Amino acid sequence: MRITDARVVVCSPGRNYVTLVVETEDGLTGVGDATLNGRELAVASYLRDHVCPLLVGRDARRIEDTWQYLYRGAYWRRGPVTMTAIAAVDVALWDLLGQVAGMPVHQLLGGAARDGVMVYGHASGTTLDDLSRDVEAHLAQGYKAIRVQAAVPGIDKTYGVPPGDGLLYEPASGEVPQEDVWETTAYLDFAPTLLAHVRAEFGYGLHVLHDVHHRLTPIEAGRLGRALEPYRPFWIEDPTPAEDQAAFRLIRSHTTTPLAVGEVFNSIWDCQQLITERLIDYIRTSVTHAGGITHLRRIFALADLYGVRSGSHGPGDLSPVAMAAALHVDLSIPNFGIQEYMGHRSPAEEVFRTSYSFADGFMHPGEEPGLGVTFDEEAAARYPYAPKYLPVNRRLDGSMHDW
Repeated sequence: MRITDARVVVCSPGRNYVTLVVETEDGLTGVGDATLNGRELAVASYLRDHVCPLLVGRDARRIEDTWQYLYRGAYWRRGPVTMTAIAAVDVALWDLLGQVAGMPVHQLLGGAARDGVMVYGHASGTTLDDLSRDVEAHLAQGYKAIRVQAAVPGIDKTYGVPPGDGLLYEPASGEVPQEDVWETTAYLDFAPTLLAHVRAEFGYGLHVLHDVHHRLTPIEAGRLGRALEPYRPFWIEDPTPAEDQAAFRLIRSHTTTPLAVGEVFNSIWDCQQLITERLIDYIRTSVTHAGGITHLRRIFALADLYGVRSGSHGPGDLSPVAMAAALHVDLSIPNFGIQEYMGHRSPAEEVFRTSYSFADGFMHPGEEPGLGVTFDEEAAARYPYAPKYLPVNRRLDGSMHDW
């Protein structure tokens, strides 16, 4: 099953996506997501200029060999651009293999280990009352787990409180990044009030999650975790920048609140210490940014040895191809925890037709061969790329802070 063509399609049906299309001599087409929010064209160029020419003529069934060829063969390893490009190839090859075998990808991964995948949605509000209404809307849809964010009093813009339909992961902007202002003390004072409000309104039968978004120092994160313990959050996410994995020892020593981290990780080495020292409870690496299905399974297998569960990143800035791939992995691994799910803005459904489904708080990838995603290139051509940047953060004194 030789590869005859590999091409990159960049489009913006609601937001920017980069899709790798791989064709074989058998007339089959596999797709992989290569979206890196705010740096889409860097991955598109990496694939188009350096990877696609290497794929033509290769046996599409040799997934592991291709992964190693692209990782070891480049010499310059890891990093978000490289690993996102490798992920796109890897996922497209798994898609092709499933189609050849006549099986959904999760069957190739060992079959279903559960009947469905519990997902969490995002609820937010500019006020706590607005947040309550959004939580109620998610509960009405059947969600059993909800991430809660609300505007911090005294701060002009707050991460996790999106404009419009709620499907934007961030207020992405055009020619230059939007600049937001951050003040840690106000947030630390407000976060316990936020969780207390949700528990008072909705009780403890709901799984409640909260994203800190890399904003705190380790000792501040320890303080937050301890303050939130009475409200039993499912997790707090990304409490501090995780480049320094050992910093989580300090957080662990101050709180029993579960910790989740990893959406910006690109390889098993980014989280090796966090996992093997049991410094986190959930690893949030995503299929698109961590080398595809092949490498993501390695991360989750390591995590399983140490009692760490999965909680993969699943924002709207990853395409439906990524969501489908994540669900196939989620369904098959023994240490699944939860899956983020935001959905996608219209008209994404014109470009990506999917077989996955949502009901009663759970998702399933479907039983179609491969990933179960059809990519319409003609539809994609109607929605050209639109440059967007992620915001940046400054403190009140004007200095830069982690966004």
